[in-house]
Amino acid sequence: MANNIKLSPLISDGMVLQRDAQVKIWGNAIPDECITLTFMDKAYSTKCDKDGYFEIVLNNLPPGGPYNMTISCKDVQKEIKDVLVGDVWVLGGQSNMELPILRTLDLYEDEVKNSENPDIRHFIVPLSYNFHKPQEDISGGNWISVNPEDVYEFSAVGYFFAKIINEKYKIPIGLIRTAVGGTPAEAWLSEKTVSKFERFLSSLNRCKDDDYVKNTIDTEQRRYSDWYKRLDEKDKGLCEKTVPWFSEEYDDRNWNTIYLPRSFKGTELEKIKGSIWFRKEIYLDEKPSKEKVKLILGTLVDADETYVNGMMVGNTEYRYPPRRYTFPADVLKKGKNIIAVRLIVTHNIGSFIKDMPYKLDLGGCKIDLTGQWKYCVGTEMERLEEFTFFQYKPTGVYNAMIYPLRKYSIKGILWYQGESNTGYPYDYKEIFEAVIEDWRNTWNMGEIPFLYVQLANYEDPNGGNGWCHLRERQRRALEIPNTGMAVTIDVGGYNELHPQNKKAVGERLALWAMNKAYGENLVCSGPIYKSHKVLGDKIQLFFDYVGSGLVCKGDKLCEFTICGEDGKFVEADAVIEGDTVVVSSGKVDNPVHVRYAWSNSPDRANLYNKEGLPASPFTTEELE
Repeated sequence: MANNIKLSPLISDGMVLQRDAQVKIWGNAIPDECITLTFMDKAYSTKCDKDGYFEIVLNNLPPGGPYNMTISCKDVQKEIKDVLVGDVWVLGGQSNMELPILRTLDLYEDEVKNSENPDIRHFIVPLSYNFHKPQEDISGGNWISVNPEDVYEFSAVGYFFAKIINEKYKIPIGLIRTAVGGTPAEAWLSEKTVSKFERFLSSLNRCKDDDYVKNTIDTEQRRYSDWYKRLDEKDKGLCEKTVPWFSEEYDDRNWNTIYLPRSFKGTELEKIKGSIWFRKEIYLDEKPSKEKVKLILGTLVDADETYVNGMMVGNTEYRYPPRRYTFPADVLKKGKNIIAVRLIVTHNIGSFIKDMPYKLDLGGCKIDLTGQWKYCVGTEMERLEEFTFFQYKPTGVYNAMIYPLRKYSIKGILWYQGESNTGYPYDYKEIFEAVIEDWRNTWNMGEIPFLYVQLANYEDPNGGNGWCHLRERQRRALEIPNTGMAVTIDVGGYNELHPQNKKAVGERLALWAMNKAYGENLVCSGPIYKSHKVLGDKIQLFFDYVGSGLVCKGDKLCEFTICGEDGKFVEADAVIEGDTVVVSSGKVDNPVHVRYAWSNSPDRANLYNKEGLPASPFTTEELE
């Protein structure tokens, strides 16, 4: 063993330690030697075991800082600088928790661009997975604070949550983001727990075969590289013998035209996999006066390379990120300018997603880019099969990204996940409850607050109604003690899997935190269905979290349906009576059940409380 001191990446410069708790500092040093830790004018000591492992506990630290911590073993010393003591929250889930501030700048660019708050810190756990056993430590990572350079890396949900909690309680906030885009809930379960769900066992067992995992990754990477190599070689728009199709000199007079944005479904482009080129002329009366301008192209399916006057201004490798390409204004000129998009369709039906912004932002003015574009197919290819994402498989990320955090004391957990379980939502309540129990057991800190986000409105292009079924299972998980659910049915969009309005999400989670973690007696949620009573040909609904009273945002309540014994739901009339809602329909004489906002993207949901918080979607039926 080398004569040095090795600590977890979590225990590093800029860290936030949990106040009023048992805080563990652990690592490896010199076997069988005494190790001393000095922090906040106190000294702690213990002896390393025969392997050099040590663990020191700091009890009930008061909030404050910054401080330095010194750890010494024999003649070796390590200093950790800029340490704060406050509240630490774990950010778990998939891409909507992962989503950085950088992806929300359509809404928050002006708000965050000069942000400076050294009391809010953020740590990103590196992506890793292990199917054999839990790992003792994470592979890397570092603490950053809110400043004009680093704020863009922060989880947007986490940032807006932390901002509110920090402002209200004047204590440092640490955020540990351990979220991975696309992961289903079972990926975050321990092997012991996941083994209770028989449908995951074959997948887990297969992933224990290292050769299978390695060969799959190698084969798919070769296939991916080969596909793109052949795409570029065959693409007529990139042919060296002609003027490239992204060039402003290229003559596109013989190309077809298409109105964008739109899906290619129902057009001659529907079945095309490969590259399709799009070109649009715009005219400027004068050169822009700004140093930089921004090209905004909604979101595109699947990948793109985008050019202005022959210069590539941006590219994106998959469908979900918004296309926001900033480039030097001197690329543009007075008169005619050419925007060219090389759209690469790998496995979906190509699309310029509708009802999103498509414009050239010149600062003083914005040029609308919707309308007629010219297009031509560069080359056709076979469908590119998707990767096997092993981080999505059961247990892997739990072992590598949750278990190694277990010694780091925390205040609570924020969770935003569920999208990847909508394909089969029917056992999500049991899986999600298992996640909560698993994580609480892992940290061994009792029933720490577990606050989660109910899925926002979104129209799943794969069809089905899995989103409303999953939301209902999220709602019913509120039965678990010390949990809270932020309702976000009004912050999404039918066409956006990653809604940018993460400020509302963070604020609503903060309300739950104030209630569950900080003991505030406040209205922390919109109305949540509690019970119902059949009154002849009507059903009366009762709610928790009514707050100051129920309100309808609009002329009348919408998105309520009702059914009789036949189980056929029809649109219903709904009226607020005191703290209840009474639902009926002339088509149903003997009602049995009511649903509210029961669709993937219920855009007319308008039941709120007077505090401005939306009601959760629900059904009064028993779960399947």
